[in-house]
Amino acid sequence: MKTKKNIYTVCYHIFVVVFGLLMIYPVIWMILSSFKMKSEILGNNAPFFPTEWVWENYPNGWKGAGQYSFATYFKNSIIISVLATLGTVVSSAMVAYALARVKFKGRKFWFTCMIMTMLLPGQVLMIPQYIIWNNLHMVGTFVPMILPKFLGVPFFIYMMMQFIKGLPKELDEAAMIDGCNRYQIFSKIVLPLLGPSIITTVVIQFYWVWDDYMGPLLYLTKPGLYTVSFAIKNFADVQGTNFGPMFAMSTLSLIPVFLLFLFFNRYLMDGVTAGSVKG
Repeated sequence: MKTKKNIYTVCYHIFVVVFGLLMIYPVIWMILSSFKMKSEILGNNAPFFPTEWVWENYPNGWKGAGQYSFATYFKNSIIISVLATLGTVVSSAMVAYALARVKFKGRKFWFTCMIMTMLLPGQVLMIPQYIIWNNLHMVGTFVPMILPKFLGVPFFIYMMMQFIKGLPKELDEAAMIDGCNRYQIFSKIVLPLLGPSIITTVVIQFYWVWDDYMGPLLYLTKPGLYTVSFAIKNFADVQGTNFGPMFAMSTLSLIPVFLLFLFFNRYLMDGVTAGSVKG
């Protein structure tokens, strides 16, 4: 029995390692390609490792393909991602508390409407949303990608609702006896306990906004407002694609998200699983 268990353990770890390598292979290939010449990237017999390490791809890529450097694009991405994430956390937490704890007329109706919005494909909303923002003369600004996040995001509202439902209602009742109103209960009791769920929201939403391509494509009309994900396409033009610098900037664009996952990975798992545990 012990021998069979050891064999199973070895096979399991081999499978996990092989599967993990397959999952991260594209990322490894991209990082290595950022140090290659163009001929080594597109050749039929292109080597996996660079035969000659081309470090110039990074400074050349940082200069950008137009009049703006990637310092501008990173700044734009950080502004949009931080503000959109902040708006998502604040608004989603408030709506989730109202739907989970406050009894008001029409609560089930509004909850149903919120769930229904999660079933709509994003492509269905693109044209009407663009028309609205265009009529408001806000196309060409960051507003269409930031302001809607301050009105709540259904996915995170639902996730926080499940977390709040797992908190004992006796906490609310004890606070009411001490004279707290709904706003004080939310800010002083519920919100601090939402820590794992908030961190999960921050990590996932920051990643979604940082990686978004369609939003900048629709709403950003000036090169000085481009985000990193959108600006990378500038390396492709009618004369050909400059793959080395493009892969170099793609690699740098992964660093903020990678660091976020690295530092908050444990809290991320707690936030995802905590909602399934009832208090």
